[in-house]
Amino acid sequence: MPTPHNEAKLGDIAKTVIMPGDPLRAKYIAENFLEDVKLVNSIRCAYAYTGKYKGKEITVMTSGMGMPSIGIYSYELYKFYEVENIIRIGSCGSYSPELKLFDIILSNQVFSESNFALTLNNDNCHIADGNKELNSIIEKTANKNNIKIFKGNTVCTDCFDVYMTDVNQFLERVPKDFNPLGAEMEAFALFYTAKMFNKRASCLMSVVDSKYIKEIATPEERETGLNKMIKLALESSLELN
Repeated sequence: MPTPHNEAKLGDIAKTVIMPGDPLRAKYIAENFLEDVKLVNSIRCAYAYTGKYKGKEITVMTSGMGMPSIGIYSYELYKFYEVENIIRIGSCGSYSPELKLFDIILSNQVFSESNFALTLNNDNCHIADGNKELNSIIEKTANKNNIKIFKGNTVCTDCFDVYMTDVNQFLERVPKDFNPLGAEMEAFALFYTAKMFNKRASCLMSVVDSKYIKEIATPEERETGLNKMIKLALESSLELN
């Protein structure tokens, strides 16, 4: 059942989708972690690969950048392709001095100033939750594999926070006691769309820049230096129906 954005047929996409933002990261995961891989979508270079990880069928599909992009792809995956679980894996900026480059965050709740929910569903909503059951599975998998994660709240922005005129003014508008660990640009739309369809979504992020660290991860490091997060998402998928 192809859509204007996805040429895959019903059945080509697994029940669980690992969703990086970068199409080259999706390609990297497919080529280095999956077996019996098939490219099932290439429209707009939104690559989707279905293969097997330790015998379990998994799809890896890029979301692109920003809420509108992941909003389209997650909506279609849930509604038209019978996907049950999406684990977003992406990069983020850190707002916590204790976090170092490539530390992993698991988002509990996400705040956004976006009107995504209002436009999509006439719902003036600005905080969305990661799925508790899926987050619990990811936490247990992290413990089992000795992968350290930081669980907490995050923010989801409509623009790259590094380019903000004054990020501190933005942070002053975040609800009191929300205490975000970091910022990215997709999770709110994913979480909200999952809730609409009574499906499950989680977001794992690796720190690639920080308010407290001068260095920024290079594009090459972002593509290949996130293997612990990738492994955590794939190992977690083995526990899902």
